Amino acid sequence: MNRHQRLLNRILDGRQLANIAFNDVRSLLIRMGFEERIRGSHHIYARAGIDDTINLQPQGSDAIPYQLRQLRAVLAKHNLRDASGGN
Repeated sequence: MNRHQRLLNRILDGRQLANIAFNDVRSLLIRMGFEERIRGSHHIYARAGIDDTINLQPQGSDAIPYQLRQLRAVLAKHNLRDASGGN
């Protein structure tokens, strides 16, 4: 299992969302086929076929836990469980 899949599993598990590096989440979403748009400190991610957008901001070098919970909800809603972007 590669690091992207481990990170995705950690986010989907939802129990340990503190201290996750923002750049790791950013890299994961891009690998999963999301397109990134940046407006100031807001990084907005969209993917074809998914109506929901994901809005993330860094807090220092980490992602903000409540935004990771929102990300988890979008991933679960659309059954996105493969870090390679296969589904």
